[in-house]
Amino acid sequence: MEYQSFLEQKTDYGASHGFAPLFMPDFLFDFQAAIVDWAIRLGRAAIFADCGMGKTPMQLVWAENIMRKTNKPVLILTPLAVSGQTLEEAQKFDIEAQRATIGLNPKTIQVANYEKLHHFEATDYAGVVCDESSILKNFQGRRKAAITEFMRRIPYRLLCTATAAPNDWVELGTSSEALGYLGHMDMLTKFFTNKNNSAAVMRGRFAQDGWRLKGHAAEPFWRWVSSWARAARSPSDLGFDDDGFILPALNEKHTLVKASKPTPGMLFDLAAVTFREEREATRRTIDDRCETAAAMVAQHYISMVWCHLNDESKTLHRMIPNSVEVTGSDSDEQKEEAARWFVHGTEQKRVLISKPRIFGFGLNFQHAAHMTYFPTHSYEQYYQATRRLWRFGQERPVMVDLIYTDGGKRMMQNLARKAEGADQMFSDLVKYMDQSMTVKTEYNQVDVEVPKWMQAS
Repeated sequence: MEYQSFLEQKTDYGASHGFAPLFMPDFLFDFQAAIVDWAIRLGRAAIFADCGMGKTPMQLVWAENIMRKTNKPVLILTPLAVSGQTLEEAQKFDIEAQRATIGLNPKTIQVANYEKLHHFEATDYAGVVCDESSILKNFQGRRKAAITEFMRRIPYRLLCTATAAPNDWVELGTSSEALGYLGHMDMLTKFFTNKNNSAAVMRGRFAQDGWRLKGHAAEPFWRWVSSWARAARSPSDLGFDDDGFILPALNEKHTLVKASKPTPGMLFDLAAVTFREEREATRRTIDDRCETAAAMVAQHYISMVWCHLNDESKTLHRMIPNSVEVTGSDSDEQKEEAARWFVHGTEQKRVLISKPRIFGFGLNFQHAAHMTYFPTHSYEQYYQATRRLWRFGQERPVMVDLIYTDGGKRMMQNLARKAEGADQMFSDLVKYMDQSMTVKTEYNQVDVEVPKWMQAS
């Protein structure tokens, strides 16, 4: 290896660990082919592409190239219930893939849920894909660490997600670490300042609130992220035509439900201020909010009903006819069967009730054009839940009924603020994306004259 190449591999920016593509099928759109070509050549990359832009065919083609190059299998990790759709897409595009089976390791693309990762050995695979990789931060620390360590032992790596959470620096750092670039703490200390002047804040849940991007580091930071990630909300972000990738209208209807029971000790309901008050208001208004959601669902044939509490799920199922309830205690097979029923069922009236952490990632529900949602402080959960329906390929306007009480007003304000932050993050990524292709550090050899007093006599 030449010394120049050695130094380039030591840089913090995305270094080339890949190869020229061996397989580039015609079914990819031009912008998809460009992303896949870049990701294969880089070898370790992240694709932040909006819902409906075809991350599944892109990751399948990426995996097929790794297979052909190494003659070893590639593992695609997906959220619960998404593996079935991934296998359907593989069959559609005539790419050989199968569900990963414990104890067997055929030389093909294998698909498994994140929860089953402990059954597999990293050394058996040449490549790994983390589908909907932003879900990693929803796992407990031990599982997330296991996934990251599994990836770090595999030569070729790909992360795919619609968007990283807005201003969630920890998530970007975790993605970089899994790909083999800067660790998340190294990233923070290089590009950020800590208002508490202590790395100990990282141990708490307020970690990202303790760090602020250094004023002079904004451009270097986003150029660094763009050196190993490609972001696109539409093909035009990559310099291609948006023909065929125009989203229909998204109609958000805000419904403020008055609580039938006021706060204990009060004559009327008050807006919640603290998290404790919000939790109390959420519990106290379950029946009120569920009744409103059931009335809205009754006006549509097919609806996706999102909730967050088990009591909400049970109440909604009791109130809504022709509905199927999916809970965390259901088996993987039950969850996949419910998703298939909702998408391919023949019943005229179909309503699926579940939580964003179960069905909020990766699934394609564009056959539906109506959903109800009880807001929380999580913008990412709301974004992902909405994008199951409102995605490229949806031909009808999508109606989103947001249902909340006085206790949830602060949540709505927080969602609006985070939505603005997400738009800004994507804008910054796109802004520096093209520039990152030319980010290089040149190390020039300079002849140095040795002083005469140092020369041997």
